[in-house]
Amino acid sequence: MIDFQSAASLRSGAMELIQQHPELSAYLAADDVIDHEHPLVRKTAALLRPTTPSAYAYAEAAYTFVRDTIPHSHDAGDERVPWRASDVIGRRTGICHAKAHALAALLRAEGIPTALCYQRLADDDGSNPVLHGLVAVRLPGHGDWLRQDPRGNRPGVDARFSVDGERLAFTVRTEYGEVDYPQLYAAPHPAVLGALRAAPDRSSLWRTLPAAL
Repeated sequence: MIDFQSAASLRSGAMELIQQHPELSAYLAADDVIDHEHPLVRKTAALLRPTTPSAYAYAEAAYTFVRDTIPHSHDAGDERVPWRASDVIGRRTGICHAKAHALAALLRAEGIPTALCYQRLADDDGSNPVLHGLVAVRLPGHGDWLRQDPRGNRPGVDARFSVDGERLAFTVRTEYGEVDYPQLYAAPHPAVLGALRAAPDRSSLWRTLPAAL
C-alpha cells in the first residue's frame, strides 16, 4: 500500500499528478474558502452521510449533490459570484471553481483528502483560453489521486464520479493549446481566488479569470 504521508507524486490515468504539499493533512485543512467547519457544510455532509456506508459511497453522494443540485451559474444565467464553499452551498450557484470549492469542503468534512486542480481550456479555434477548476480525491485503500469534475452536465458534457478511469467534463485538446495542469493544490490558486473575490458579477468575472497558471 502507498504511504499517504510520504507520497508526493502519484499517477491518475496517463498523467502524473503532483502534490503541492507532501503532507496529506494539507488536503484536509479548513480555511476561509474551503470552510468545512461551517455549520451549513457540516449539516449538508450529515444529510448525505446516513445513506452512504463507505467513503466511496459518501464521496459519490457529495459529488452528485454538487454536480446536480448546484447549477453552474453560466448554464443557469445567474450573475452571482460566490466563492466560499458554504456560500456556494447556501446560494446553490457558482462557476466551476466555486463548485470545486464546495465539493472539497464536503469531502474534507468527512476526512477525505481533496485537492484543487486546473485545466486550461479554449474555444474550438483555440481562442479565449480560460482556467477550469476541478478536484482530485484520495480514497481509503486507493493508491492514486482521482480527479473528479462537479461542473454540472449539459448537452455535450457528461461528467461522472469514477474510480475506474476519469469521466471529466472536458478532455484537453493539446492541438488548441489546452493543458491538464498536474499540480494538486491544497488551497485555491491565488490568481483564481483573486478574480472571484474581485468580480462584481459573473459577466465581469469572465473578463478577469486567468487564462493560464
